[in-house]
Amino acid sequence: MPEDGSCEPTAAGSAIAWACRQLVLWGGMALAVYLVASYRDRPLQPAAVAGPAAAAAPPAAAPASDVVHDSLVYHAGPGGHVVLDADVDGAPVHFIVDTGATFVTLTPADAAAIGYGRGDLDFSIKMGTANGVTRAAPITLREVRIGQLELEDVPAAVVENLSVSLLGMSFLSRLDHWEMHNGTLTISW
Repeated sequence: MPEDGSCEPTAAGSAIAWACRQLVLWGGMALAVYLVASYRDRPLQPAAVAGPAAAAAPPAAAPASDVVHDSLVYHAGPGGHVVLDADVDGAPVHFIVDTGATFVTLTPADAAAIGYGRGDLDFSIKMGTANGVTRAAPITLREVRIGQLELEDVPAAVVENLSVSLLGMSFLSRLDHWEMHNGTLTISW
């Protein structure tokens, strides 16, 4: 309390409060950067967009022989990623399954293959990725088909500078169940 007995904060107290807020803010941001960097190369860990290592992903995993009606099973490749091929609006697209990606995200090349030219896209969204902030264009996919599974009207985004398309939560969250266990992804609908 100041010497005059008032309850007003002192200039020194305000400076300390400001310094504490800055410490918490910058410490939190440093922790977030550390966590993103630490978990970046682990399979199916939170990361909005895979880094350059994803470009060298193994070939698409074939469904396992133990496919049951209304379920598909995929095994992770040597890098720990589940990679699969899908039919999107009539065009083949090679995906890495990414449970940390909010949306199905397409490379500009994959978007062009399904009919979205650069001039058709409005890159109005900024997305935080493992590689920094980039621009994205929101779209809706008419149909995403994987094996006998078909989902319609799937929210997605075309992301600039993306090297591989990601099958994210806007697809996975619409399934009855999905589970990653011991390098095996099981999806049910």
